[in-house]
Amino acid sequence: MPNLEHPAYPAATLLQLESLVPCRESQVSLLLSIFGERQHFSFPSIFIYGHTSSGKTYVMQTLLSTLQLPHVFVNCMECFTSRLLLEEILTQLQSCSPETEQTSQVPCDTFNDFVRLFKQAVATQELRDQTLYIVLDRAEQLREMEANILPAFLRLQELTDRNVTVVLLSEIVWELFRPNTGCFEPFTLYFPDYSIGHLQKILSQNHPPEYSADFYSAYINILLGVFYMVCRDLKELQHLAALNFSKYCEPVARGEANERDSRKLWKNIEPHLKKAMQTVYLREISSSQWEHLQHDDGEPGQLKGLSAHTHVELPYYSKFLLIAAYLASYNPVRTDKRFFLKIYWTENILFLLLAILYSIVDNRVAPTANIFSQITSLVTLQLLSTVGHNDQLDGPRYKCTVSLDFIRAVAR
Repeated sequence: MPNLEHPAYPAATLLQLESLVPCRESQVSLLLSIFGERQHFSFPSIFIYGHTSSGKTYVMQTLLSTLQLPHVFVNCMECFTSRLLLEEILTQLQSCSPETEQTSQVPCDTFNDFVRLFKQAVATQELRDQTLYIVLDRAEQLREMEANILPAFLRLQELTDRNVTVVLLSEIVWELFRPNTGCFEPFTLYFPDYSIGHLQKILSQNHPPEYSADFYSAYINILLGVFYMVCRDLKELQHLAALNFSKYCEPVARGEANERDSRKLWKNIEPHLKKAMQTVYLREISSSQWEHLQHDDGEPGQLKGLSAHTHVELPYYSKFLLIAAYLASYNPVRTDKRFFLKIYWTENILFLLLAILYSIVDNRVAPTANIFSQITSLVTLQLLSTVGHNDQLDGPRYKCTVSLDFIRAVAR
């Protein structure tokens, strides 16, 4: 018996949707109840939260696409200023309207302009007759924008007098969003972490056609037995499952064991899973490098650039300073203003280093003597080098001397 039922959508469509979102039937069923029928006004704003890889983004994309509901999907991490965010929404709205043949960039400076342009964009009969959904992924970035952006999005249905629902997706709870001045309260929906049973069911669906489902399910059971206590991230587990399956199959491919010979299969895969345990989440080497390493039965440390952070321990801000120095040394000058737009610009190399530091650190960093002393320490460790003469009047100049592999390891 299907778990998803709704009078506005065909049973075959709901059955397809249910197969695409395993272990999230209760959340999808609740969302369908909130959405109602296409022409009905839905809740003005919905706040969906949960940990990383709990299926928030995937479920919303799958739900809206499968039911063919008009929607705009924007990642707030990519659109890091209010202007970029508002313009991206308006640009995507053009593709929702069948009357627009070619999309173009729509300039929008303020939320008042956005409301006016939004009304024009949804003036077509097709968009007026059904609910439009605006989904803002990584919505916690809205807190870094102007104070009026978040409250305005929560009340967009009221401000525009249009049938629109704003869906916010975030990894943090609503209490950390709520402004001190108050705002319209959205409907909140929690996506819990996947249990080990859920992970087993989801991962087992990706079994290769040349092997039986029971054989691949037994492999997933072994994988979860090793990694579940240290990693419950579905994306990471999918990566690990795809990366190590060829090694698990080797005895079967060579004819040394059959698919039910679990003891031989376990003894063959056990040392390789232990190696993978050392670098879970880190992505210190590519998939091709890892497969080459397994083939040669080598150790992870034999590859260049691997686990550099285990050999050089740096203070917290020194790591960010080193990353900022690398960006200042090798990032093209023409893109500096684009990427580090929020900081007052200067040609002074030391100020440029600090400007990049302020852009990549989440919290505010005061330019204290402690920060400057850490720059000196990086020079002493020969991670930075002084460029030019000591008597230069425009301040000292530094250059990062470490490789990109080293920076990637420190950034993790």
